[in-house]
Amino acid sequence: MASDSSFQRPGLVRDGVYGHLRRAVLDGEIAPGERIAEVELGERLGVSRTPIREALMRLTQDGLLVAEANRGVRVRTISAAEARDTYVVREELDGLAASLAALHHTPEDAAALKAALRRLGAAPKTDYREQTRLDLGFHRTVTLSAHNAVLTDLARDLEQRVALIKHQTRTYNAHPQTDAQHAAILRAVLDRDGAGARQAAREHVRTFAELVLHDLGDQP
Repeated sequence: MASDSSFQRPGLVRDGVYGHLRRAVLDGEIAPGERIAEVELGERLGVSRTPIREALMRLTQDGLLVAEANRGVRVRTISAAEARDTYVVREELDGLAASLAALHHTPEDAAALKAALRRLGAAPKTDYREQTRLDLGFHRTVTLSAHNAVLTDLARDLEQRVALIKHQTRTYNAHPQTDAQHAAILRAVLDRDGAGARQAAREHVRTFAELVLHDLGDQP
């Protein structure tokens, strides 16, 4: 269950509870398959059950939680088939984002990309949750550097699925090829090499798709 250390009572309690739980799920504090007890959570956050229920309903609509009859609510788990479909789409979107970022990034974007990759490289290799958070942050920065609002919206939904998959399979980002592949994406983007950036991003996604599907027991 998520720690309440970061919970701040906002003007609208329901929004604060929703944001707190969403971060806890996406950061892996509440693991895929883990159940969420309304009463216990309300006591820990110091709020009534009404904003808890509203937040859980919103997160269920977001696709992060599932409600089961007489069993409450739990963090959603991802099937091998859904993971395969997710990475098929991610390969295309990440490739598009990288190619557009190569064409449209600003000096501020370049600095943000370098900083994001530097933070990822400095994170402890054994801290899985931090590695995952920073890895997703780097790819999000690439997408933002593309300056395409529709792509950003699509990538946001996809990122949620990828986060669930990563926390479910615990496929470490500290894979031998990860640093080199991230560096290749960054280099191509900064060189304004759209084709090279697309290829590097797609290769990176394929590498981890194979690892994830292997962990989920889905062999080609």
